[in-house]
Amino acid sequence: MSLIRGLFWLVLFVFFTFCFVVLFEYGTHDFSTGFKKEGERVKTFVMESIGKGKAEKKKP
Repeated sequence: MSLIRGLFWLVLFVFFTFCFVVLFEYGTHDFSTGFKKEGERVKTFVMESIGKGKAEKKKP
């Protein structure tokens, strides 16, 4: 049970950190569009990181 609680707090911390960064970068007037833009940037970064990992394994 403590593992689930710890995972919940970690996910909550990451989410609110992401929201703080978006708020700091885009302000309150452009928060929703900034949230979408930064979400796409994170998604692209993760997909490229995963893709590079798989590509390196296939090279040899």
